Amino acid sequence: MRRALDGAEVVYHLVHSLGSSDFEELDRTAAKAVVAGAAAGGARQIAYLGGLGEGASPHLRSRAETARILNAGPVPVTTLRAAMIVGAGSAAFETILALVERLPVMICPRWVSVATQPVAVADVLGVLVGVCGMSAAFDQVFDLGGPEVMTYRTMMERVARIRGKQPLLIEVPFLTPRLSSLWLHLVTPASVAVARPLVEGLRVPTVAEDDRIWELVGVKRTSFDDAIRSALGARERP
Repeated sequence: MRRALDGAEVVYHLVHSLGSSDFEELDRTAAKAVVAGAAAGGARQIAYLGGLGEGASPHLRSRAETARILNAGPVPVTTLRAAMIVGAGSAAFETILALVERLPVMICPRWVSVATQPVAVADVLGVLVGVCGMSAAFDQVFDLGGPEVMTYRTMMERVARIRGKQPLLIEVPFLTPRLSSLWLHLVTPASVAVARPLVEGLRVPTVAEDDRIWELVGVKRTSFDDAIRSALGARERP
């Protein structure tokens, strides 16, 4: 890590170990290595992409712990806390898409009524580029949410409409996080190791508390429907 970061002015930390049985320890070790490497290499800034929502699941707690470890070091940190990122390859987005594509009828857990603020991957990339070397962003925490707040149910219904589908969604109160993760594993590409921490995190509202980052970096946010169309286009390209 020290060799990789030697001479780097800005260091981007975009890594998480979700899917590993010991992802919390791996994330902790990675964050400490980045802090040491950035300091030894003379970096002026670390930009960290984490997630909105804290405390209710090991995954979200690990994201928050990573931010604390990075901020405890000597290099100024810009912490970006994103809601669900809409883009090809995003585990949460691919899970939502797979549910819509594969199930004409869905027995849904209560987390489908939780509020979230999905954000386009292009907008997240715009922010990551925009804060590079920006002194006004040093030692700051910014929330990254798209232009619309919605429930996961609404999200699935709008994805379905764009895909020309009309699934029937039935909410039930008895699907525990473990059962939900096994259900997702059966009908989506997500492994149980990824699905369970994701589901535990989905029970927490992920809504941005402020929108100041968008004006600061001059990025106009993409609508949810346009973000979905862009993600679907990216998946279909060879």
